Amino acid sequence: MAAQLTLVLGGIASGKSAHAEGLVRAVGKPMIYLATAEPGDAEMQAKISRHRTARGAGWDTIEEPLAVAKRLRDAPAQHAILFDCATMWLTNHLLADHDLAAEQAGLLDALAACSSDLVIVSNEVGLAGVPENALARRFANAQGTLNRGLAAAADRVDLVTAGLAQTLKGAR
Repeated sequence: MAAQLTLVLGGIASGKSAHAEGLVRAVGKPMIYLATAEPGDAEMQAKISRHRTARGAGWDTIEEPLAVAKRLRDAPAQHAILFDCATMWLTNHLLADHDLAAEQAGLLDALAACSSDLVIVSNEVGLAGVPENALARRFANAQGTLNRGLAAAADRVDLVTAGLAQTLKGAR
């Protein structure tokens, strides 16, 4: 069976991670959780801890805030990977002052080369108003560009709102 790429979009606390975890479990292969969040403060540490507890056993966790493309290129084909999340990955690159267009292109190239089943979680920020400062506008524009690229590459795209998933592209 060819590798399947699914993109799960949604707002903050929409239920997108739980939905994505269910999709990865349904693949029936060993599971890898590719985590991009950095536990910089107590609130983020608590959120990461809650996510780990909710996931339960059976996940190999790889914490990778930046080099996700390399991890995906090197991933074993017999696994299903949850990349959670593309938004945090993008934020990490933005804060490191990296070339966002180059990083996004590298990620999309890695997706094309990845032989593992993959579910990517990303925030949909395009429904909010125009941000009032330059950094926030740069982020929102980069996130929109990234999501469009991910959606174009994906076999399936789901949007999660208030815990309810809608399939926007592909079969459910």
